[in-house]
Amino acid sequence: MRKKLLLYPAIIGVFGSLTWLVIRQGNHLPLKTGTAGLVNNATAPAAHGAATGAGIGATLLHNMQQPLSLLLFQVLIIVFVARIFGWLANRIGQPSVVGEIIAGVCLGPSLFGMLWPEGKEFLFPPDSFKNLQFLSQIGLAFFMFVVGMELDVAKVKNKAHDAVMISHASIVLPFFLGVLLAYNLYTQFSVPNVSFLSFALFMGIAMSITAFPVLARIVQERKLTGTPLGILAITCAAADDVTAWCILAVVITVVKAGSIWSALITLVMALAFLGVMLYIIKPFLARKIPQLMAAGKEKATVAVAFFVMLFSAFIAETIGIHALFGAFLAGVIIPAEASVQKLLTDKLEDVSVLLLLPIFFAFTGLRTQIGLLGQGHLWAAFGLIMLVAVGGKLGGSALTAKLMGQPWAESLAIGALMNTRGLMELVVLNIGYDLGILSPEVFAMLVLMALTTTFMTGPLLDLVKKISANKLQVSNA
Repeated sequence: MRKKLLLYPAIIGVFGSLTWLVIRQGNHLPLKTGTAGLVNNATAPAAHGAATGAGIGATLLHNMQQPLSLLLFQVLIIVFVARIFGWLANRIGQPSVVGEIIAGVCLGPSLFGMLWPEGKEFLFPPDSFKNLQFLSQIGLAFFMFVVGMELDVAKVKNKAHDAVMISHASIVLPFFLGVLLAYNLYTQFSVPNVSFLSFALFMGIAMSITAFPVLARIVQERKLTGTPLGILAITCAAADDVTAWCILAVVITVVKAGSIWSALITLVMALAFLGVMLYIIKPFLARKIPQLMAAGKEKATVAVAFFVMLFSAFIAETIGIHALFGAFLAGVIIPAEASVQKLLTDKLEDVSVLLLLPIFFAFTGLRTQIGLLGQGHLWAAFGLIMLVAVGGKLGGSALTAKLMGQPWAESLAIGALMNTRGLMELVVLNIGYDLGILSPEVFAMLVLMALTTTFMTGPLLDLVKKISANKLQVSNA
């Protein structure tokens, strides 16, 4: 035992000494000159001088501004702030996603940049936005894949006529009102060289979106999952989600193509892609994944699912729709077995929801400049947007539910739930902003609208419940 203890320092000492001798001799070798050598050796002394001359604090500051260090520090701050705001949202009866969206807005120029411009510029310099954007897009792709898996297509198909009618009415009416709103806002708020068609289509889809994941979370938290109201609301939202994403794919195609013929070609390719995914890839996965699971090859199952997701996202982005649509579609065609979905959800959900989605919220917040809405006419425009958004979505859903024979209380509750926009709305808005269709002012107004409509869902449900309880007491009396 003693010999073994002596052997370790002997080996380290001998080879450490030999290494030092080689380096010492190597320092006497002639320095190779040339363009690359001059550049490399010119920067090294400067860096060394900065390190020795300015001290350890300057060295740490310099290292912290390197791309990887800065990105890690940004993610650390974003996740920390998002968790705090998510906890605060839960404390006041709101889903955590509401707090995370607020956290993203607060980290941007609307609050952090206003209170401490130098700190915001140091933590989120403009040239670091690309890295945050890439991370947020990866997180969104994973999240949309999970949303696609959790979407029960059979329930949408088999559910009664009511859910489809309510869902489609909650899209058609807000879409029309969004286009009408665009007609009134286009002259004053459109981006130069953006056609009215592009602006109107995006305003229409922005008014029509329902945040299926947030709605499902609210239904679950309020223990409505097994109730007729909860089942109807989730089914309506699922049908709304599928329809809205298909419309969004068409809208993106039309906007990106620029001409009717280009749009038609892209639509044909999109339909061909959809056909391949549904009639070739889906049956293949229905055979292959259960075989892998039965053989206990869970890692192979995850690898196949991830490959399909990446392939679908790549093809969707390449043909001119959007990578997120491809990721969503890949989730939809994954076999519906509970064990398969649990395996993939466990691998992805925590990483995407707890780590990557807050980055998306922060990235959205960095783009949102509420300070731009400093004039009265801009807040008047925001009020008009809110009126159209709530009136079209909540009003359209509630009236259709009433026409389908639902009581007023359930109809209003469905309208309040369908008015929830949350994450899905932010995805649409960021796509419109990336395509150059939405101006910073309109983008800020729509982000505030998404936040407000999501925030008001809980209080509206409480109000409907209270009114129903009071009516029931009066009728019993």
